[in-house]
Amino acid sequence: MISLVVPTLGRPSLAVLLAALADQIGELPEAELLLVDDRRDETGELAVPGALAAYTKVLTGRSAGPAAARNVGWRAARAPWVVFLDDDVVPADDWARRLRADLAVGDRVGGVQGRVRVPLPTHRRPTDWERVTAGLADGEWITADMAYRRAALAAVGGFDERFPRAYREDAELAHRIRRAGWELLVGERTVTHPVRPESRWISLRTQRGNADDALLRRLYGPRWRTELGVPPGRRHRHVAVTGAAVLAVAGAITARSRPRGGPTRRALDVATVLAALGWAVGTVEFARARIAPGPRSVDEVATMLATSALIPPLAAAHWVRGWWRSRGARAGTGW
Repeated sequence: MISLVVPTLGRPSLAVLLAALADQIGELPEAELLLVDDRRDETGELAVPGALAAYTKVLTGRSAGPAAARNVGWRAARAPWVVFLDDDVVPADDWARRLRADLAVGDRVGGVQGRVRVPLPTHRRPTDWERVTAGLADGEWITADMAYRRAALAAVGGFDERFPRAYREDAELAHRIRRAGWELLVGERTVTHPVRPESRWISLRTQRGNADDALLRRLYGPRWRTELGVPPGRRHRHVAVTGAAVLAVAGAITARSRPRGGPTRRALDVATVLAALGWAVGTVEFARARIAPGPRSVDEVATMLATSALIPPLAAAHWVRGWWRSRGARAGTGW
């Protein structure tokens, strides 16, 4: 028996996922589908295809984020294997058959990840947001399609609900499960993760994830990225660029109170110019790194220029907020 857990906000993509599962449910004898309705507003019941009705149970989430919603799901599961799927993926036609083969593993294997494919446009270079989404294809232990033994989840307490976003909570869980002595493998089943439409300012909203990175730094120390297998980020450069901007503004304000021509005023002017130059160089470097691999259309370039100036201070501010809020945090105390 296998339990499928799908946390959802009721996005239109859920219907596509459920239709794909309905076509394959016969390949999964005695399966159960647990839909965790995590919507904040009561906007009617979730529509479930008739072919899935006998297999499906709808659970009510607490609208506290995907980590909490997945905890609701696996704790209600009856099967020894719990398969987490995001509500915006599309399983391949042979997904169910390959899932059964993926889960035919030894007793010390606690989890088996599915493979994620992100289709990108072929007629042009991908945008910044499309490239960010494409990174899911290389992500380790992401819950877009991740199966865990229920025993492994129970052994570590499940997802840490201090992570309120779909960001890092899956890597943090995988780290605790491996540290508890379980093995994790990559299977052969495949899901497609389309790039969902977003506003041009999505890169600003995603900077809230820096608060989660600060929590991970509290929990696992300065080598947390290495421990969890998370790629290097740009936080140190963002802090440097933000610091240069702050120094430039502060220098300009302070210089106005000093008489022109004096040594103090000249020193302040030089420091202000150098700080402003540092901010400009850092911002241009960041924008260029994002523009170069993209389509370089007028809209994309304009968006990259504007957001590249705003991301460093936003990232730094969210990091500080997360660092402050997570003071005293300890690993294994968040659920």
